[in-house]
Amino acid sequence: MVAQNVAFWIIAIAMVLSAIGVVRTSNVVHAALYLVIVLAGAAAQYILLAAEFVAWVQVLIYIGAVVILFLFGIMLTRSPMGDLDLDNSQRMPAFVASLALVGTLTALLVDAFGNSKVVIDAPTKTSVLSSDIFRLYIVPFEAVSILLLAALVGAIVLARRD
Repeated sequence: MVAQNVAFWIIAIAMVLSAIGVVRTSNVVHAALYLVIVLAGAAAQYILLAAEFVAWVQVLIYIGAVVILFLFGIMLTRSPMGDLDLDNSQRMPAFVASLALVGTLTALLVDAFGNSKVVIDAPTKTSVLSSDIFRLYIVPFEAVSILLLAALVGAIVLARRD
């Protein structure tokens, strides 16, 4: 159990540093690549929870599709690839809002879960999970696919020359 805790904290620290990199970098391609690290870390956390199917779905859908869609959108819209000046006077209010959000989420999670521990009895069968996805959650599943298609069509329309 100690090795799992060490692995969790190493992955979590890498995810936090990469998430900070996503919002701190002024290069949009670097931000997308930092996002890949965050999403890969989430997949690694799923593996630690013995949810291999969800981890592979995370890799295939988010890293394999969403990030590629972001990169295509960046390339098709010809957004500036160099460093941008994104600094403005909203830094302090954003910092205060983020601290308030972290405090609120921490209070809610501590109130909801307290000292309870995560118990992993047995890994869930893939058939049960896929049945839930394609029976109970089919509408959100299809809504995400339509959203991704709309984003791709929007990127092509923006990149098209008049």
